[in-house]
This record gives sequence, C-alpha cells and structure tokens, in this order.
Amino acid sequence: MAATTAFLFPAAPFRCHPPSPVGKLNSYRTSVMTTRVATTAEMKRAEEKKEKEKVWTNGWKEYLEQSKELIVPDGGPPRWFSPLECAWRLDNSPLLLFLPGIDGVGLGLILQHQKLGRIFDTWCLHIPVADRTPFPATSFSRSHLQLLTPLLEALPHSLSPGLHDILKLTEGLALDSVVQGLPLQTTARVLVKDFTTFLLSLPILAEILPKETLLWKLKMLKSASAYANSRLYSIQAQTLILCSGKDELLPSQQEGERLLKLLPNSKCELRKFDGSGHFLFLQEGSIDLVTIIKGTSHYRRGKHHDYLSDFIPPTPDEVRKVIESFSLYNLVASVMLSTMEDGTVVKGLAGIPSEGPVLFVGDHMLLGLDTIPLLCRLFSERNIIVRAMAHPLFFVRSKKGKLPDISYFDHLRIMGAVPVGPTNIFKLFSSNSHVLLYPGGIREAFHRKGEEYKLFWPEQSEFVRMAARFGAKIVPFGVVGEDDLGKVVFDYDDLVKIPYFRSEIESLTEEAPQLRSGVSGEVGNQQVHLPLILPKVPGRFYYYFGKPLETKGREQELQKKEKSQEFYLHVKSEVERCIAYLKEKREMDPYRALGHRLLYQATNGFHSKIPTFEI
Repeated sequence: MAATTAFLFPAAPFRCHPPSPVGKLNSYRTSVMTTRVATTAEMKRAEEKKEKEKVWTNGWKEYLEQSKELIVPDGGPPRWFSPLECAWRLDNSPLLLFLPGIDGVGLGLILQHQKLGRIFDTWCLHIPVADRTPFPATSFSRSHLQLLTPLLEALPHSLSPGLHDILKLTEGLALDSVVQGLPLQTTARVLVKDFTTFLLSLPILAEILPKETLLWKLKMLKSASAYANSRLYSIQAQTLILCSGKDELLPSQQEGERLLKLLPNSKCELRKFDGSGHFLFLQEGSIDLVTIIKGTSHYRRGKHHDYLSDFIPPTPDEVRKVIESFSLYNLVASVMLSTMEDGTVVKGLAGIPSEGPVLFVGDHMLLGLDTIPLLCRLFSERNIIVRAMAHPLFFVRSKKGKLPDISYFDHLRIMGAVPVGPTNIFKLFSSNSHVLLYPGGIREAFHRKGEEYKLFWPEQSEFVRMAARFGAKIVPFGVVGEDDLGKVVFDYDDLVKIPYFRSEIESLTEEAPQLRSGVSGEVGNQQVHLPLILPKVPGRFYYYFGKPLETKGREQELQKKEKSQEFYLHVKSEVERCIAYLKEKREMDPYRALGHRLLYQATNGFHSKIPTFEI
C-alpha cells in the first residue's frame, strides 16, 4: 500500500504458480481458476453490470472487512493467496504478484481485484501479524516514519494503535510536540486520548498492526532500505512507477523521480497522481490500475509488448473517461455521415463495414484533433475498435527533452493506437482489424497558415498493395471543422526565421523518432513544432465516410505498380471529394455556431441530439 509503487515486468514471462495458501486463507484460495477467453461483448456486459452493482464506495471499509479473515493467528509463514474465487482470464494470462506494504495483509489492491483478475493470474503475499520476515523499502531514510519509533516505545503496552492512527501522527499536534521537545510520556497520553474513539469503531486496525509488530517493522525498515538501495543498479526489468502527489508520510514524488533516474532509462516509466494520498489504491474514487497498465503498454504475455496480441479492448467506462478528459469535444458536437453500399449517404455510422479488414484513410486536421472523436464514436455507436496508426513519438523518445511526457498520450494507447509501420499494419490486417491511417502524418497535422484541409500525401502508394494482399475494404473519409476552432497565426515558416525558435524546433525534432527519413519534399519535412493558434468560439467537427472501396478479388491486379498507383490516386481524390462536400454542406447547418447549440440543448435537454443540415 505504499504511495510510490513500482511494478517490475520480467524479461520473460514467469509461468510457475506461487505456493497455494493454507490455514485461514483457504477461503480466498482458488483451487481451479476458470481459464477462458472473454469476448469483447462479454467484457463490456460485465463492466456495465459492475457499474450498476457497486456496493463499496470506500476502499478502507472493504479492506477492513476482508482483513478480519486474514489476521487471525495461524502460526503459518508468509504465503501467497489468490484474492479471487473465480475469474475470467484471458488465454495465457501473465502472472501478477502483489507485495504488501507495512500492513502485510495483502489486500492493498482490493478495489482492483476484479479487473486485474480478468487479464492477470493474480496472487497476493500475506505476512501474518506475528511473523518477523524482513522486506525492503527505498525511501525510509527520508520518511517521517523514523520519528515514530521512540513514540511507540513510550506508549503503554495495553494499547495497540492501528496503522491509520499512527499515520495521522505525521500531520497533527503530537509530532509537533516532539519536535518542540515535550516529554514523550506526555505526548503519548495526548495520542491515547485522540485515538480512543477511532479504535473503538475500527478495532481491526489494532489487530493488523499492534504496537509490537509496527515497532519491529519500523526498526527493520532502516536496514532493509539500505539493502534495497544498494542493489537498484542491478534491476534490468521493465518498470512502471506510480507515485502520489499528496503523500504526507513518504516523499513519494521525489522518490519516483529518483528511481526514474537510477533504473534503466529505456525500460522505466513514471506516472504521477497529484490528487492522491499515501494509500493510492484504497481511496474512494481510486485510480484504475488496469487502465494505467493498458495505457502505458505494459501489459504483455511475452518478452516484449505486442500491440496486437497484448491489446485489451477499452471498456465503456474507459471510453467515457477518455471523452470526459477532452471536454472541448463535448462543445464541438461532431456530425458524422457515412455511405451505404448502394451509395446512399446517411446520418450516423451505419455505412461503416462491420467486418474487417477495413482501412480508414483520411485527412489530418490541425494537431490531430479529429482522431479521438472518431475512435470513441465508432466504439460507442458501432462497437467497432479502430486501431489508429500513430507516429512513434506517442510511444517512445529518441532522447529526453521538452516534448510532452509520454503519459499525456496514454488515452491513445487505451483506445488501441499502434506505432505506424508495415509490420504492425500487416499484423492488424491479418487479424481482420479496422485500421486508421493518415498518409499526411505530421506534415498535415502541423500545417501552415492557409493550408487547412490540404492533403500532403506521398507521391507513391504506401498502403494499397498491403490492403489488397488481405482483401481489405478502404474507406476514404474527410473531416472539417478546425477553422471553426482556431486559426494559425504564427506557423513553422514564421518560427524558423527566429534563431531561438529554430533551435527549439531542431531540438524537438531530434527527440522524436523519425519517419520517412528517405523521402524528399514536403512529406519528408516532419519537423516537430507547435504553431501559435488563435482560438475561436468552437464550431462543429464534420466527418464524412465515403463508399467503401473493394480490393478483394483484385489482389493480383493491385500488386502491379501502375494499378496500385492508379487506385491510390483514386482514394486520394475521394478524400478530397469528402472534404469539399462537408465544406459546402456545413454552410447550411443551423447549429454550426456554439450559441445555437446551447440554446437547443437548453430547450430540449442537455443530452438531446443536436440536428444538422439536411442530406
């Protein structure tokens, strides 16, 4: 339950099951785990059911209730137990081992058990109250916990303060009194008076960490901390560090930064939670550990993460949170049109093929603002997971610098984004996936003044022959609306004329992995920069998906260079046609302006669907 939590991922999967639990832990053991592959629909239904049937809103309450079964002395040594009696686990689920904090109970992830149990073979370590097995820590030397040892020794033996109360010492008058030099016995009497009411209501805390146990663990931590710190250099495993921002007990954020520097740079990532306290996983509205692991691409069944086989589809709740994190999208109220097989244009996404492989090919609006609404709407309305091909800078860095932290792009990985490249496209087509590709890349997303809706595609085909090899349907689409959101007033051409900004652009570009390094011209100009944008009162985003173009049956024909190039230019012209259609039709939208949309919702209800132009 430490506020700075590190998850280490071994170089190769550890498939050996931990020893089975004994004694009082038998009620928590899983003799036979149900191993099956849960379908996307099943996982979605389970998630919806869980949301409706929430019973516990306080992690501490559930933690204390279940701890009663574990703290009864049984004379046994530390042992592993599974916190789930049954779970839906994905095929070949990796092993997850949870090591407890100073409490030793092993239920510190109690709010996470159900979700973890769906994708991991989860086991927790339990250390009995009377056990004296040591364990390591890294930041104890900088913790207020060191000051508690003399206080505990001064407390009467008849009292056994619980962990929650002990932690409160770091915030209250008692610790200040010690600093001011008041006698320890006087301070102890003050503590006893303050603790009495709480201990009567939650006596289980005193059983989890009686005075003797806590005193022993505090003394032991000093040597354990030195031992752990002396061996950090040897860690080579992939590591994810989670740290709290409002930890009154440990210097969690400083410790996270320190560990990030000491552990292998290419294998270590840090995520900060500024609003969380010491007990990161037991607070009401606790963070979702499964979502974090998915968003950081740390879930894997083999030596390395595979963006296809290790991908876990987003849950409805995760999609909702992604949408909520981009509140601007709620203001733009996107309009989406699609084309049926007979050529009929309809409102909504009914014209999108349900079965893959499907390749969406379209234009990139400024800063890629079009991507998230597209992914979320296709998932929520059609239950279609679209795997967006994204620039590698969303996943890795060539070196550290001034680019936004990779954590800023976790939402894209949750929604299924994949580093763009022929290998990943091949894998996705092989699995009949829906794939999203922007041939214009960074050059299109970071366009100049007056280049709204202009395509910057390579001269030669990059995707036609791959799509034809698998008989994929290609859906051309256009998006407009950025000019109703903001206006570029200081672009790349302006920035490079100023020595300071030119140097910054070169530095940022060096941080990002390069694509199309051998391509000349505009498409090869993948300079990373941020133009100065003058915001406007938000208008609307408009998406128009054209008629799907078939490659099935034309596999041999489209492998020829001339034919594939001809098809490629046809796709490009269809995207341009979609853009032109939207630019014309949006002029007839009575609710294009934000004020008109707000007035409509005020009259018809906040969740009412806002109309648009007639098709």
